[in-house]
Amino acid sequence: MNQQVVVDLAYQALLTTLYIAAPLLGLALLVGLAVSIFQATTQIQEQTLAFVPKILAVLLSLLLFGPWILSTLVDFTYALLSNLHNNIG
Repeated sequence: MNQQVVVDLAYQALLTTLYIAAPLLGLALLVGLAVSIFQATTQIQEQTLAFVPKILAVLLSLLLFGPWILSTLVDFTYALLSNLHNNIG
């Protein structure tokens, strides 16, 4: 296993992580922005008002994107394990 193989595997792992996390974090960002604008306009500074909608949005997006996330992880794991004999040797 040379250095380039390790760098390629790390790159693929980081790219897969970004693909998986992007929908969840993006939706949490949009909900957080909407709640912040709502808090700024109404001058309500309740701390739980900022966290509860984001948690619910992440859970909803996890239910929505869960099958896609699982298939992406399974594809990455299958590709990693199917090329294991090439990477070790």
